Amino acid sequence: MALSTAFTELLGVEHPIALAPMGGSAGGALAAAVSRGGGLGLLGSGNGDREWLERELPVLAGERAGKPWGIGFLTWATDVDAVARALEYRPTAVMLSFGDPGPYVERVRSTGTTLILQVTTLEEARRAVDLGADVIVAQGTEAGGHGARQGRSTLPFVPVVVDLAGPVPVLAAGGIADGRGVAAALALGAAGALLGTRFQATPEALVAPATAQAIVEGRGEDTERNSVLDIARGSAWPTRYTARTLGHPFLEDWRGREDELAGAPQARQAYEDAVARGEIPALPRWAGEAVDLIEDLPSAADLVGTLAAQAETALSRAGRR
Repeated sequence: MALSTAFTELLGVEHPIALAPMGGSAGGALAAAVSRGGGLGLLGSGNGDREWLERELPVLAGERAGKPWGIGFLTWATDVDAVARALEYRPTAVMLSFGDPGPYVERVRSTGTTLILQVTTLEEARRAVDLGADVIVAQGTEAGGHGARQGRSTLPFVPVVVDLAGPVPVLAAGGIADGRGVAAALALGAAGALLGTRFQATPEALVAPATAQAIVEGRGEDTERNSVLDIARGSAWPTRYTARTLGHPFLEDWRGREDELAGAPQARQAYEDAVARGEIPALPRWAGEAVDLIEDLPSAADLVGTLAAQAETALSRAGRR
């Protein structure tokens, strides 16, 4: 029996599981697979690059089998035109993360599209409620990729956001990589879970095979939050958001020396040269603290069903105690 929540009812999906719209790696094939599997696949459009969207959206449209889907934007990096172009494809939902979503809210809501706002602090959560979010994603600091420099862990953060949001469904994010994590999210009062790192370790993800294998082999203690790699690759992420990644040679050399790195163009050039020579991966290997739980590379569609079944089992066992 599928787990029915306010999220599944609102979005018309079978399972309370959503794909994190990871910029670049959550392409059309991955989003479509998650949707086919009964979750909500969210395309990771990042800044809304037109060329990338024109390549990935047809893949998603052709493979999602008519299931609900969505698209995510980095609020600090996109613009109204990019969001408007995406809405022309009639997504079920649009998710906005990292920055002020205010300039885009009315454009999304005017089309009847479900508005999902990701928050990393209570201040952001209050703003999401005030803006009329249909769904709020509460992201804890265990998450892979970018998150709040001064945020809270998922366990204490999610229930506080749930209480604040009232009737608005909340998805838990950060450090969730199996069905037990999904069950824990539901126990905290969330209406589901949003997963990123777990879905990067699937054949549909747009990541290099070596990156997927590094996730399978990685451990939680191998990850850390930092801004070194953003500075090194010239990424303009706001300073209030750092990124959790697996280990990296450049990080070892510059840990704790961010200000020095920012003023060292020769070091950033050395980073680019090392990427060009294939000595370091082209992108940081984003990974959350739950990476230990990832041991295989299943299809994303099958993974959704597995996660849901694991969650039901975990909740059933908890109910018998």
